[in-house]
Amino acid sequence: MVGFADSFWSGDYVGGLGVLFGKLQQGIIENQQVLTIARMRAEAEEMYSRKLGDIIPTTDRMTGGFARDDGASLKKAYEGVRGEMEAAAKSHKNIASNISELVVVPFSRWCEAHEGRVQNSQDDLQARLKAHDKQADYVRKLRSAYFNKCRQLEDLEEENKLAFQDPEKQDASSPRSLQTPTIKLSEAQDAEDNEPLEIGDVTYDQEQVKKILTHMLSTIKLGEAKVPILGVYQNVSTGADITEYLQKHMGATSVSYAERIGQDLVAHGLLRLIGNVGSTFANSSKMNYQWRPKAFKITGIPEKKKALDRTGSSSGSIDSPTVGSMGDILSNTLSSQWNPLNNQHPNETPGDRLRRESMEADERYKASVRRLDALRCQLEEKMIDHFKFMERCELDRLKAIKAVILDFSGAISNAIPSLQSTVDNMMLYQETVQPLGDLRYLLENYRTGAFVPRVVVYDNYYNHVDQQTFGVDLEARARADRKRVPIIITTILTFLDQHYPDLEGDEARRDIWLVDVPLAATHHLRNAINTGKAIPHEVLEQYEIPIVASALKLYLLELPDSLVSSQVYEIIKTIYSSADSSASAETRISVLQNTLGQLRLANIASLDAITTHFTRLIELTSAEEAYVSALATNLSPCILRPRTDNSLTIHEKHAYRLIRDLFAHKEAIFGELKRASALSHTPSGGNASNSARMRAISTDESNRRANMEARNRAIVSKSRNSSPAPHARSHRRDRSVDPPTTRFPIHTSPPTGESRRGAVRASLEVPPENGSPVTIKTSSTVPEHSSTVSDNTPPSTGYAADSHSVTPAPSEEINGNYAAKRESLTRASRFPARKTGGQGSLGANPLSVGTNQRDSVGSDGEQRGVQLSDKPMED
Repeated sequence: MVGFADSFWSGDYVGGLGVLFGKLQQGIIENQQVLTIARMRAEAEEMYSRKLGDIIPTTDRMTGGFARDDGASLKKAYEGVRGEMEAAAKSHKNIASNISELVVVPFSRWCEAHEGRVQNSQDDLQARLKAHDKQADYVRKLRSAYFNKCRQLEDLEEENKLAFQDPEKQDASSPRSLQTPTIKLSEAQDAEDNEPLEIGDVTYDQEQVKKILTHMLSTIKLGEAKVPILGVYQNVSTGADITEYLQKHMGATSVSYAERIGQDLVAHGLLRLIGNVGSTFANSSKMNYQWRPKAFKITGIPEKKKALDRTGSSSGSIDSPTVGSMGDILSNTLSSQWNPLNNQHPNETPGDRLRRESMEADERYKASVRRLDALRCQLEEKMIDHFKFMERCELDRLKAIKAVILDFSGAISNAIPSLQSTVDNMMLYQETVQPLGDLRYLLENYRTGAFVPRVVVYDNYYNHVDQQTFGVDLEARARADRKRVPIIITTILTFLDQHYPDLEGDEARRDIWLVDVPLAATHHLRNAINTGKAIPHEVLEQYEIPIVASALKLYLLELPDSLVSSQVYEIIKTIYSSADSSASAETRISVLQNTLGQLRLANIASLDAITTHFTRLIELTSAEEAYVSALATNLSPCILRPRTDNSLTIHEKHAYRLIRDLFAHKEAIFGELKRASALSHTPSGGNASNSARMRAISTDESNRRANMEARNRAIVSKSRNSSPAPHARSHRRDRSVDPPTTRFPIHTSPPTGESRRGAVRASLEVPPENGSPVTIKTSSTVPEHSSTVSDNTPPSTGYAADSHSVTPAPSEEINGNYAAKRESLTRASRFPARKTGGQGSLGANPLSVGTNQRDSVGSDGEQRGVQLSDKPMED
């Protein structure tokens, strides 16, 4: 059954969580309603008991009644009725006591604990989701800054290309050549001032930084510090004062964390160390730090300035760019370059600066994307953990309510047998409560979508995808790998094929695709192989086999589009919704072939590889129908997903039915797709050698001999067709005489409608007696042009005259007739075949063999397929 972990997902994570916690909060209110019923029933029973208990004292206060009558029969009846009232009062008091002790008190404590569990999960997920969204906004800002830097760099390079192309044509005496050069600072520096600052482990925007610095400058003690030789510095605070402020007001839980925050302030140019060499921040009253002009500029607080009182020859204010710490003075003294602006990158051209800034922006952007990806993975892991925990909590709640109803009815039934009918009804009501059914109802009516992670990939400006594997488009990944199928798919499938024998039993081999692997373990393997490079087998060896299989499913889920594109989802839906497709498997398979043929080549090849793996697994392990159904259900979101999930697509089973058809009709579907692919990639009318090179050659040698023998038997059992040469041709050529073997296969069966429509065959196929085609492998060791054949004996081996393929003979026949074939080939090479037909296709020049000049028409009038003909000799 589908659980919470695969039902409450949405693109922004908020929609699914909102629906889930809305239903959980509804369950909390339902608990209070049930608790209110029990509490008020206990209070009613207690009040009824007191009223019944008041009957006896009220009657006893009356004098002159039954107290005066000692032996009358009416008095005994009265005393009996009086006793029944007392017994009824005790019974109802017991009912109230049982309801309070068995239902109200324990269930109220459980309701409070359940509400706390739900609230804790909701708060945790909301905090993580808020951090994820904040990081996503930060990634978008950094991406925009990175793209702007790259555009500025490109604009500058274009200006440099267009500027000063022909300096000789410019007039040296023109006013423009005599203009005074000026320095223009880029406006991108202003954008950097608005970038958020990371202080400690928290990222603050400019408004938050302004508030923090304003509070710090107004709270921390500012004074003067005298440094020998250098003079007196204004706006100085000790490291101990700054550390004390950070611990009180910025949440620094330790001195080391406070020193980290202070070091970030130094790194961002807000503080600087004076009187010592270096820029280290430390919690010390002996170390003085001056607040730099940047801090006063951000806050808007006027800076306290005073001329330096020092004995040297140079003088200036404290904010003079030439005055700095001891390390700055020593570095300026030892440096041989002239740097009057104290720039970190002196003598840097605008182009170099933009390149450096674009590289820095790129690094910041990549680092933020990696952090966002880590936050997303952590969020999804926590969401799955909380989903499973909330599912257990909801199931426990339903079971608890069922137990409350049972205890409630038991408390009443044990005390008052007269209320048996009411108790029976209550027992009937509690029997109708089905916790699993209610949970299934919740999932079927309120689920928002399956688990399909939305990956934020690194969007390289130059469209490079060589640094990541997961989340990248399948065709782009295959093109980067220079493979038809991405390397990650083939590597994982090969790894699993190699390790299936290591498992004990077929059940263990089948279960690796159905086991529920923790998402954290899958993400651990994902982080290890998400490099955009080939996956070493040593990395996969470190993980259990179910984790490797889960990584492949996660890769398919994180694709931008499903393996069978969502663009054909409506077509697939139409196929399985149509009554004709359900009734006729052949019609459905034919439409599926045409639909899957619209996919990109990488998608078709990957789908073929995955389907081949699973069909082989099902066949080798003799999987039962229940396992095949569970496997298809598990793989359905990996293979086909709608473009958007909604209330209609959630319950549709079209992806499941597609996978079942792929398992059941793999050879029919992909065989036709392969032939269509070969036709679409073979040049029409090309020579035989070029076409043979472009044809995809099968590497399956398992049934080659059996196919050869079946093909030869089919050739022998059929009569050969006559030559299609025109009867009215005056020039007649005698039949050539060959050794007892022929080099050409004879296609004796009439062509089907599809073979007559298509002029190119993807492979040489000779139908055996059962009508199934037999595919023969190709060879390129025999000449292609030949026109002689012997009619005396049936062919024992042959070579296709088709331009697509040349079929080798079995090895024992080649060894026996090698000399005869060589002689025949020598004679045949003198008479090259003449091409006839005007279609420009490989099937436009059929060759046939016949003992006389018969028409190629069967007894029923149907056109027969012919492949050999004796052509007239050249004049």
